[in-house]
Amino acid sequence: MLNIFSKKPSFEKDTIRLKNGKDLTITFLRHASLLFEYDGKVIYSDPVAEFEGFRIDFEKLPQADLILVSHDHYDHLDCDVIDTLWRDGTVIVCNEVSKQQLADAIVMHNGDSISLFDGEITVEAVPAYNITEGHLQFHPKDRDNGYIITIGGTRIYIAGDTEDTTEAYAIKDIDIAFLPVNQPYTMTLQQAANLARAIAPAILYPYHYTDTDIVQLSNLLSDTNIEVRLRKMP
Repeated sequence: MLNIFSKKPSFEKDTIRLKNGKDLTITFLRHASLLFEYDGKVIYSDPVAEFEGFRIDFEKLPQADLILVSHDHYDHLDCDVIDTLWRDGTVIVCNEVSKQQLADAIVMHNGDSISLFDGEITVEAVPAYNITEGHLQFHPKDRDNGYIITIGGTRIYIAGDTEDTTEAYAIKDIDIAFLPVNQPYTMTLQQAANLARAIAPAILYPYHYTDTDIVQLSNLLSDTNIEVRLRKMP
């Protein structure tokens, strides 16, 4: 039986003071779906209504100014949800494959960047792919996106479905990172810990973790200055 919200949904939230002194509120929706609210702007990353028997009614959530879609897998791209969140002026950013389902979207390839809302927000598309033999078919190189969004001078890395690639290790100056930790599709806990040590965000959120024991990630990074925040994303 599906767990369907009949009233306004309740999720865990964090509010973070950005480098420009303004606040960013992060709502942890589920799996890979995130909601960011900043200075009147509403940003979603991979909003999906249903995953493993849990459903969100997005009609009860605010419509979007910006929607980021990393790739076209069912747990990252939900066209019905995007239709619900869309309003006049909504910007949708996606990888090339997802464009086949999102006629009005802006395609970004790995390495592209775009400035939005009079320079308030910058989006960079970065590689997201598998590197482990036997897993390469899940997320082939040069197809999918992770994103770095810069808001109020603060850089946020939303890794998408990836392992700890060479390109990921080269990412610099990240303040907040979202790293996926479920096998066999994304990173092991050790891979995520290794990558976190390399990019050294002030705050790390494991996400896309399904039944992974994410407490172990905190243990692996206990000797660093990285604040590992564990949030419920059913």
